[in-house]
Amino acid sequence: MSGKVGKLAYKPVGLLLGVGAGMVAGVVFKEVWKLAAGDDDAPDATDEDRGWGEILAAAALQGAIFALVRAAVHRGGAVGVRKLTGQWPD
Repeated sequence: MSGKVGKLAYKPVGLLLGVGAGMVAGVVFKEVWKLAAGDDDAPDATDEDRGWGEILAAAALQGAIFALVRAAVHRGGAVGVRKLTGQWPD
């Protein structure tokens, strides 16, 4: 498989992996927030009853979890593509 074809073939796979990573990250964040804050619901930025610290902490935690899960899923997908095609997707 040529480099251009491999890149093109990985695009839909990468898109699906990104959507799946977002869903997994959402579930992981909810569970981590329950453990960390003892609250079933994470605060929204417009939640009037929550303070700045809690809202910013939740946003930072959510962003970190999303980035970690996304990187792990995309890296795993790239490794899988290389095993299948012999080419590393760029």
